[in-house]
Amino acid sequence: MEKQEYLEELKKIVQPYLPDDVLIEAMTANSHFINELNINSANLVDIVLDVEDTYDIVLENDDIEKMLTANDVIAIIESKKKL
Repeated sequence: MEKQEYLEELKKIVQPYLPDDVLIEAMTANSHFINELNINSANLVDIVLDVEDTYDIVLENDDIEKMLTANDVIAIIESKKKL
């Protein structure tokens, strides 16, 4: 799967958790979930669970701590899918 395809799928996962004042179109591969997209920690946990379900992977605490941007999530997904 290409990075752009992952990004589009991540946008679908993230969209329900965005606050009303942030548009999904503003999300790029480098958007910081907390600082730029204003996603709170509780919603970040929901995003982690949705990513696990969507890609049939298990994210460890170390992985979750590294999930700051969409690029980070894509890199983690790709590394988990190679295992």
